[in-house]
Amino acid sequence: MVMRDSIPVKIAIGAAIVLALLFSSWFGSSSFAQETAKPQNTLEKSFPSSSKCKRCHERVFEEWEISPLAHSIHSPAFRASLDTFLVSPAGKDKAQCFRCHAPHIREFPDQVQHFIEQAKSGDPLLDGVACAQCHLIKHVDRAKQPPEPKYELGSMTLYGPYKDFVPNLAHQSMELGLFQKSDLCLNCHQSVPSATNLGKTNDLLGSWDQDKMTKAGKECQTCHMPEQVGESANGEKKRKVANHTFPGRLGKLRQEAAKLDVQTKIEGEKTTITVKVQSLVPHNLPATHPAWASVLLDLDIKGKNLKTVFTDKRVYGRVYQDAKGQKTTFDFEAVKVLEDTVLKPDETRVETFTFPTPKDTRTFDVEVTLSYAPLTGPAPFIQRVEAESSRGSFDPAFQPIEIIKYVENVPVNR
Repeated sequence: MVMRDSIPVKIAIGAAIVLALLFSSWFGSSSFAQETAKPQNTLEKSFPSSSKCKRCHERVFEEWEISPLAHSIHSPAFRASLDTFLVSPAGKDKAQCFRCHAPHIREFPDQVQHFIEQAKSGDPLLDGVACAQCHLIKHVDRAKQPPEPKYELGSMTLYGPYKDFVPNLAHQSMELGLFQKSDLCLNCHQSVPSATNLGKTNDLLGSWDQDKMTKAGKECQTCHMPEQVGESANGEKKRKVANHTFPGRLGKLRQEAAKLDVQTKIEGEKTTITVKVQSLVPHNLPATHPAWASVLLDLDIKGKNLKTVFTDKRVYGRVYQDAKGQKTTFDFEAVKVLEDTVLKPDETRVETFTFPTPKDTRTFDVEVTLSYAPLTGPAPFIQRVEAESSRGSFDPAFQPIEIIKYVENVPVNR
């Protein structure tokens, strides 16, 4: 039996009171919040900052913080693209970009200028895609195109995939099957709303719902939020939880995205290399939003003294045309898809390269690399991204991201 006035009980009661006071400000107002600008107060009241979630969910926050989602409105490329979008004909709908990059704008369409100013600041206080932007979704309307999330606001209830949540003073928790289904991701990852006039020629994922992996019960979360063992909340007993780094283009998962089969045939003065590129993912590779999202297959032949004697490449992506008949990097300017070389779900593409057999050497090296292409586009756009980035031209956006590489030393039989 524990005495009512024992020190441990007093500490526990005191901690509970502090937590209750601390987290009551998440969905409610405070004197400090009332003194701040109204847009920020209104947004913060409905969509608490991820920094507040960190207090109890440090592991999840640290994973999310290095993910692409954490930079949805923070990246130099987004700011430069937003500027281009806003002066384009499509820019009349100022909220367009934010419906994916900060989807809670659906609840605050009248505050679109606040979202724009925050994104343009380069260091927004506003979250783009963070904890609340996902865990307050109660339903996804797939009858809409793209599918539209429906938020449950004001109830202090956060939704998730697990039954064994731990009761707490910060918020209510509720299991929702939606969080184990691909439907949760479709609002941002199924199509490009600004290019709906292109129809199915500009779909992002392709026939993902007809793929064998999907039919076998695999969901987006299976690969992009893989289960691991860890804490959901600080100090909680370890259990199965979802990874929140969202691996894909970034992370080791990309190494499982494709397979290369390379065959070299030497016929005297002519050499032919056949490369089979097999996509192993149940969706398009790459998901082409915007046009600079492409995958490169690079062939590099090195002869005597490792000197490069031949190079060639193939590009997997889309080329758009704007209303003036010019090629464009931006799908929101596109009226036509000029070229589509995207690898479809589970597709195998056969590429053939022919070149003169290297001379004065007993062997030559074959290097075949499949990688995500670095950021490309019109010179003013690239210059703007460089200017916006603290790393300038050394920003990771300008570097290729290797998916898989094949290297072979081939003997020359003369």
